[in-house]
Amino acid sequence: MEPIEFWKMSGTGNDFILIDNRKGLVKEDDMSRLVARSCRRRESVGADGVIFVTDSKAYDFGWRFFNADGGEVEMCGNGGRCVSRFAYLKGIAGSEMTFETRVGPISAQVAGRVVKVLMPEPRDAAMDVDLARLPGWISCDFVNTGVPHVVVQVADLEHHPVIAQGREIRYHERFSPEGTNANFMTITGPDELAVRTYERGVEDETLACGTGAIASALMAYRRGMVSSPVRVHTRGGEILTIHLNSGGIGDRTGERVWLQGNTSVIYMATLHDEAI
Repeated sequence: MEPIEFWKMSGTGNDFILIDNRKGLVKEDDMSRLVARSCRRRESVGADGVIFVTDSKAYDFGWRFFNADGGEVEMCGNGGRCVSRFAYLKGIAGSEMTFETRVGPISAQVAGRVVKVLMPEPRDAAMDVDLARLPGWISCDFVNTGVPHVVVQVADLEHHPVIAQGREIRYHERFSPEGTNANFMTITGPDELAVRTYERGVEDETLACGTGAIASALMAYRRGMVSSPVRVHTRGGEILTIHLNSGGIGDRTGERVWLQGNTSVIYMATLHDEAI
């Protein structure tokens, strides 16, 4: 394999490898294996996922997003924020842009380190999902914010068994065969909450999850527990801000949800074949 230039970026604790693949340096058949190998921590670069920037005939650019296990998924909120700043810094797009994804075009605004992304319209929302209640649960809801998310309100977020219960929810037969992400949240103020997320594809708790933060904010808003914009405290200690245009969750067409937060460029480097 020829050495591949990449950037390592973080979006509120969610870390990614970003590769400008507009010239097709990484072939489609090689993407999944490269992702799974390069995302291994301590053995390779290590990341929650890999983003390939591609050409688009209709928009500023396109993207292919892969989780750490090598599986391609439709959307990643924090990844969307990172790729937007990546595209701006590399001159691929201006400070306001639209890029192509598997769930349709996504618009973004870059202002320094802060990136605000207009997310796909939420869908398939359901309150009080019929799952067997596990210890510590107060409520259990579901919504698809580009990818599927269960949202569980819990009494004690800090000591909640997120990994054990998250894995059980992720593989629950109700969501098979694709599975779901699992979020555990608690209300911390009139317009804020804290969330911990077990991510499908990473198969572990992550320091942040943009679509999970949105799912948690949406369902908390619908239950009348928070007002918009909602400040979401992530496991990594940073804050994501969720802007809801009318407080809905996609029951009406045209629902607009913006995800806003900081991004960080960690380093720029070259990936050699020994890393994969």
